[in-house]
Amino acid sequence: MEFMLAHSGLFIGFAAVVAFLMAWGIGANDVSNAMGTSVGTKTLTVKQAIIIAIIFEFLGAYLAGGEVVSTIKDGILSPECPIDTPDLVLGMISAMLSAGLWLIVATLFSWPVSTTHSIIGALVGFGVVASGVSAIQWGVFGGIVGSWIITPAIAGVFAFFLFVHIQRFIFCKFHPLKHAKRIAPYYVFLTVLIISVVTLDKGLKHVNIELTASESWLLGLGISVISGIIAKILFKMLHFDQTLEAKKHYANVEKLFSVLMLMTACAMAFAHGSNDVANAIGPLASVATILSSGELPEGSLSFPSWVLPLGATGMVVGLATFGYKVMNTVGSGITALTPSRGFAAQLATAGTVVLASGTGLPISTTQTLVGAIMGVGLARGIAAINLNIVRNIVVSWVVTVPAGAFFAIIIYFILKTLLIALS
Repeated sequence: MEFMLAHSGLFIGFAAVVAFLMAWGIGANDVSNAMGTSVGTKTLTVKQAIIIAIIFEFLGAYLAGGEVVSTIKDGILSPECPIDTPDLVLGMISAMLSAGLWLIVATLFSWPVSTTHSIIGALVGFGVVASGVSAIQWGVFGGIVGSWIITPAIAGVFAFFLFVHIQRFIFCKFHPLKHAKRIAPYYVFLTVLIISVVTLDKGLKHVNIELTASESWLLGLGISVISGIIAKILFKMLHFDQTLEAKKHYANVEKLFSVLMLMTACAMAFAHGSNDVANAIGPLASVATILSSGELPEGSLSFPSWVLPLGATGMVVGLATFGYKVMNTVGSGITALTPSRGFAAQLATAGTVVLASGTGLPISTTQTLVGAIMGVGLARGIAAINLNIVRNIVVSWVVTVPAGAFFAIIIYFILKTLLIALS
């Protein structure tokens, strides 16, 4: 440990580089999945999706990412586990490097994998070889694994009923455009409410802004009502092709949903940034805390102020450089998407992810999005879903957990051998 403390700046710098690498992988792979529906419906071009992600991923990570960082940093490994402090530092670095390398490989092959699976599998693999099965808080791990099943189901049900509502109260009406203009502001209200309340209630504590639950709800409702009113005014100002017959206004309705989907794309990027930044910087926060204090942290400690911006920057760089490789996999492979279908899927995903992030539960954005897209597809019948694509995606999820653990174990032993040699 003396060698680490004497060269703490070097170790923290190396850990920061590794965390940035993993954040790059998250941006290239998982952020692309989050924005894929917008690109698949042709609501956004790849360039526009990247610009939106750069802005809102960063805001989500910085404003609402602190809660999940605490779960990754303090929740997987038991605080009472008999892991030596130097081994814990090496293990955290190994976990980040393992997950980052796996994400790079998956991105090169255009595989949409779960970054949450990658880092948690890596942490479990390191913990077991370093100190046995007692090092893992299996109750917390079981809850997280359960969320990987529950959250896609929740998002799927949410998306299913949302799209059924859209079909029944808009597309099945004689004047669908008129009904769309009337109902769409309520969708705007719901989208803004989901984002604003969770951000105000949970996400601003680490920037020294604390509000009570009632204050958060009142302010969030106020923001949502104002947004709905503005949307109602804007929708009235939109110009549509009035020469079509009433029953043929579906193209105009989809044009309106393109506007809504642009909004949910921003919400989706914010939601993803708020949740998945923890995968990259949770272990880095532990390394920085340990090497700064010289001892194993007890409980949930504050992380350095530069940690969140580092992770957020890495994600947007990854999306900007290699995000195109997997952008279309989810956007067009599972089921045929239109702006109205994509809106239902994105709103369901953003709501599920942000709410989970607010409770400190790290979930798989990829799984949640796939669940929501499947929910939209099921609303049109099982034949609307490409089950072969779904099968391949599920297989990639199953492989990711053991792959993360396997590579983390190998990297851990390599780093430990190097540390012994240098010491």
